[in-house]
Amino acid sequence: MSDPANAAATSYPAPIVSLPIGLDILRTYSGALICLEIIFGGLVWILVASSNLPVPLLQGWVLFVSVILFFFSTAFLLLFLLGYVDKINTDWNFLDMAYHFGALLLYFSAFVLEAATTAAGSISGNDTACVSKPEQNIIAYLDSRQYSINVAATIFAFVVSILYGCSMFMGFKRWRK
Repeated sequence: MSDPANAAATSYPAPIVSLPIGLDILRTYSGALICLEIIFGGLVWILVASSNLPVPLLQGWVLFVSVILFFFSTAFLLLFLLGYVDKINTDWNFLDMAYHFGALLLYFSAFVLEAATTAAGSISGNDTACVSKPEQNIIAYLDSRQYSINVAATIFAFVVSILYGCSMFMGFKRWRK
């Protein structure tokens, strides 16, 4: 006779999830924060791209962070909306907290670089300037349109940093329970 199948070998532990699955996640604070992260992150992406990148080295990082985290946050939300978190065995509470911690670090660095770009820019009335260029410093001459776009992108990058921080804090509370 054959031995019955070992139950321990054929069963897997259930995933650890505190957030609701399906459309119910949109009724929670965490789901609403993720939606706001996607919306405001998309605004940062659009604003930085429309400023014509006067300082490409700094604003390239801001654009990279906003695009990557826009897609990662959308994928993270879709995992909960489509119910795949029940099928993937992991500690989703820890993964939620760790993802938002990493996103907070990336977006805060993007905010600082966007603020530095905006602060380094100077507005000239006729789009020309007669100053000598220093050898070691970055000076971006922005017209009023570019300057306004960069100010808006800086504000929205700060808002998205706060949103990721709130999501991380809520994820930390869920993980510690």
